[in-house]
Amino acid sequence: INGNYYVEYGVTCRLTVIGSFYYKNIEYDDNSINLETYDFGDIELAARYNLYNGRLGVFSVQGLVKIPEAYDRHERLPLGNGQYDLEFRLLYGLSLWPYIPGYCNFEAGYRWRADDPSDEFRYLVEFGMDLIKNTYGRIKLDGILGLRNADKVVDFEGNPTATLDFDLGKLDTALGYKINPHWAVELGYVPEIYGLNTAAGVTYSMALIYMF
Repeated sequence: INGNYYVEYGVTCRLTVIGSFYYKNIEYDDNSINLETYDFGDIELAARYNLYNGRLGVFSVQGLVKIPEAYDRHERLPLGNGQYDLEFRLLYGLSLWPYIPGYCNFEAGYRWRADDPSDEFRYLVEFGMDLIKNTYGRIKLDGILGLRNADKVVDFEGNPTATLDFDLGKLDTALGYKINPHWAVELGYVPEIYGLNTAAGVTYSMALIYMF
């Protein structure tokens, strides 16, 4: 069970600071052992800077650090993989108006991971648009490509389903309805469509959204 608080704040017209904080409750149960742990997980802090905003779209760069200091890294069932990550990302977005009421986004980034885990190339391709009155849809390919530079393959002290070097591609789809200018509801369907050394499955979600 995860609870997530995510915030973006525009410091200037070009500079945005970002924070992401998770509270997690994780349980592992099999025939011989039962483990449970709960607390705050990894903290992510980032800054994004807009390089260009004009007729050709929006170009930005983003830097991020993942901080593992909010939990005990030596728990038998840890709330994160217990190391710092640094990430640099390039972002491009384009409004498709007036041709269609939609947009597209493209992102590519490199994540340096301390200790044993493999570094990662991360990418995102997203398309969204208004469908009919007060209804919108979104689809995005969200991918991670492990770069095979880890010293070990599996962390036997950590999450038993996690490896230190994996590939994962998720197709994130959502359908939303705007109840009024402040409230919306959204249904999500996220299948994992390809990968290597990771668990496969589907995530279903329902969100209630309040817009300031």
